[in-house]
Amino acid sequence: MACPISDVKRTLDRSKDVKLQETKAVSTELKTPCSIPGMVEMLRKFTVDMTLDPGTAHPKLVLSEDRKCVRHGDTRQDLPDTPERFDPCVCVLGSEGITGGRRYWEVEVGDKTRWTLGVCRESVRRKGKVKRSPGDGYWVVWLQDGGYKALTSPMTPLPMCVRPRRVGVFLDYEGGEVSFYNVTDRSHLFTFTDTFSGTLRPYFSPGVNAGGTNAASLTLCPVPAQP
Repeated sequence: MACPISDVKRTLDRSKDVKLQETKAVSTELKTPCSIPGMVEMLRKFTVDMTLDPGTAHPKLVLSEDRKCVRHGDTRQDLPDTPERFDPCVCVLGSEGITGGRRYWEVEVGDKTRWTLGVCRESVRRKGKVKRSPGDGYWVVWLQDGGYKALTSPMTPLPMCVRPRRVGVFLDYEGGEVSFYNVTDRSHLFTFTDTFSGTLRPYFSPGVNAGGTNAASLTLCPVPAQP
C-alpha cells in the first residue's frame, strides 16, 4: 500500500488555518505505513468533545459514568429493547449526529485483541444481522484474529509496522472522506472515499470479551488544549 501523503495533504489543505509541514518524498512502491511529520497536531485542530450514547448500546456493553469508556460485560443487562438499540451487534454510537464539517477524535485501544471503530449512517439497521460495509452505511476498520482490516467489500488488509495503542478518526463530511490514523507512530492507516448524505454517527465496538482476553475498555481521549 503506497504511503498516501498526497491524500492527507489534500484533505488538510481545505482548512485555511492549517499550516502543513514539508514531507519527504516516498516511493510509490512502499508497502508499509509511513509517519507524516506534524500530522496528529494538525488533525487535533478538529477534535470534538465526544460522549457515547447509552440508548444505542448493546445490552452487554457497560459504559462509564461520564460516557467516555465502553467495555464488554459478562452479563446481559435488562434494558429496554428500543428501535435505537443495537442487538445482537455489540456496539454503541457516539451521541453527536454529524451533518457537515470536519470532526476528529481519538480512541485508546491499548492492548485489546478486538475492536471496531469508524462512522456509520444514523439510519443503519440496528436489529438482526448487520453487514458493516460502505454499501450498508458503515465506514469502519477493525482488529480481529490478530489482523487489522478496513471493512471494504472485499476487506482490505492493513499492514502495521507498530501496533496502535491509540487510533485517530477524521471525518470530512463535505470532502467525502473518513480517515484512520495510528496515533502511536503517527502514521496513516486507511481512507474511505464516498459521498455522504443525512446524519452520520461515530461507531464503537469493544469486541466480545472471549475468556477475559478482551476485557479492557475502549476510551475516548480528552480534547487537547489548543494553543
